[in-house]
Parts: sequence; structure tokens; C-alpha cells
Amino acid sequence: MKISFLKAFNGDSIWISFLEKDIPKNILIDGGVGNTYKNKSNVKGDLYKIIEKIRVDRQFIDLLILTHFDDDHIGGILRWLNKDKEASKLIKKVWFNSGKEIAKKFESDESEDLDIEIVDGADDFHTSPKQGIKFEKYLRDNNLWEGEIIEQGSEYDLFGLKFKILSPNNEKLDKLLKLYEKQKDYFTSGDEFDFQTSLKDFIEEENQPNFQFKEDTSVANGSSIAFIMEYEDKNYIFLADAHPSVIIEGLNIFGYNKENPLNVEFMKVSHHGSMYNTNKELLEIVKTDNYLISSNATKHGLPNKRTIARIINNNTNTVIHFNYDLTDRVFLKEDWNDFLIFKTKVTNEFTY
Repeated sequence: MKISFLKAFNGDSIWISFLEKDIPKNILIDGGVGNTYKNKSNVKGDLYKIIEKIRVDRQFIDLLILTHFDDDHIGGILRWLNKDKEASKLIKKVWFNSGKEIAKKFESDESEDLDIEIVDGADDFHTSPKQGIKFEKYLRDNNLWEGEIIEQGSEYDLFGLKFKILSPNNEKLDKLLKLYEKQKDYFTSGDEFDFQTSLKDFIEEENQPNFQFKEDTSVANGSSIAFIMEYEDKNYIFLADAHPSVIIEGLNIFGYNKENPLNVEFMKVSHHGSMYNTNKELLEIVKTDNYLISSNATKHGLPNKRTIARIINNNTNTVIHFNYDLTDRVFLKEDWNDFLIFKTKVTNEFTY
């Protein structure tokens, strides 16, 4: 199995390739921003190259997972679908939570004017239910989707893999439905980069008795599909932009807690390393030395160095894997003197 973290700019795009009984299989999780496929100058990105490789090899995207409709996750997918008239022939199965299906779940009155057309996503951190609506329309028009809601507590056996869904829960789905019904565009909040503060200073602050963790409040992020994937007795955890309280709730449902932690090969850190999406309790339940942060550190202060300090404070053997070379930008000289064990790597692929 190869798990590739594509250069998705400030977003997420993950390609998993493996064999099921000697038959090649591919899973694509999100598509990054639009430029992950192609930019306006027709420069081809990682997503384009992966899709063309799958096509040339006469394979398929056996499972396409759109975790949520933020542009830095859906933008590349929408641009691909918009530019490639043969795209639907490559897609076999889709996981996606749509407004219409959530409305059915909650028996909500829902307007029929959700079928609207928009252009593919802009290359920013824009959140828009309209992008989710466009994606859903494409799936229905091309008979690519069963309409199933992917929600916390569900388990799936696919292609010899086992999936345990940690997020979203009913509360987050209900909030997402309200956002769909309003069809409101908004920008998720971002902060300034915090790289000039030392790891030691962050850790000392967080170790104070009065320190309080603040959780992400984004409705779209809270609706993220996050899951554990099991392959040949090894676990991997993919957290999209999910909220830590929901992830922990999901872990508890599957029997994992501080006394019975989940051991994983790596954690795909939630929300590009945001300080609002990874807390101490989550780090105490999920045990690993490998933490992957998907971000090119160009927008919205992400990754937060505070998050990295939180991870190192929990595990001094930590290896922080970036899919872009951020080491010299994120860390100060004193960080390496204060913490001699932790490591950083530029990692675009894990092989098992």
C-alpha cells in the first residue's frame, strides 16, 4: 500500500493505492484547491497527474471521499469534473454527505431550488454550500452515488480494508443542514502565523492550570468525514478538518479511550494543524510517533506552531511530517536546542 499526500497548496488531497487479491485499487480523499488539478495557466498539479496515471493504467478511483465542501478540499475535484468530460467513467463509489440526504434523515422541509450551477471553486479558503450542491448534482446526473450518509459509528468493509467512521455526528449533520438550507457563503476564520514563538513558550503556557482549549466552531469543518482505516492489522487515522470533541466521541464509541488507546501508523492531523482542532485529550487516545500536516503555510496562519508544541509536549519522540518543506520557516534555532529528540521530515508518501 502507498499513501500519498499530494501537494494541495493550503488544502488536503490524499491518494491511497493498493492491491486487493492482486487487483489494483485506488482511493482518493479530497482534491485540494482548484490548482491541485490545474491552474489558470494550464499548469498541471499533483491531482491531474494522479488521475491521468490511473487512467493510463486502466484503473479506477474505486472510492472517492469528499470529506466536506470547503474549497481547499473540494476545489480540485470540481475543477477536474469541470475540465475532464470523461471524469465520471473513472469513479466507482463516492462517500459524501449532501444537504438533500441529511434533510431526509431529519425529515426536514427542504427547498427544491438547491440545484444551482456555479463555477468550480476559487483557490482560497472559501466555504460554500453551493459547491457541495454542484458536486451532488454531478454525482446524481452521472449515477455515481447511492446517497448514503456517512456518519459516526458506522463501519465498512471495502476492498479488504476496514473503515470506522469517527465524524460527523448527528449534531454536526444538523448544523450542516441548516447551512445548506441558508445557502450561505462564508469564510472560515484564520489567524496570523505564530512561528516566532518558541515551542518551549507554548508548552509552558499550555501547562498552566488555567489554560483552556478553544475548539473550532466552523460548521463545515465539524461536518468532516473522519475515520480509522485498517489494513493488514495496521491502523491509520484520517481526520480531515474534524472537531476534536467529535473525534473523541467517535473513538469512545469504538472502545478507544485514554486507558485503551488506539495505536496508528500515523495521524493525518486535523485542519492543517490548526490549534483549534487538536487537543491534549485526543493526543492521549491516539498513539503514534508520526503526525502528518498538509499545508504549504501560505494562508490563514496554518499550520499553528502551537499545535506542534502540543503534540511534542505529549510525545517527545514525535516526527512531524510536512508535505511541503516548512521546517526552516516554522522552527527557531532555540526549538532544536530545547527539544533534542523530535524530528521533522518532508513526506509525500508512506509505503506499507
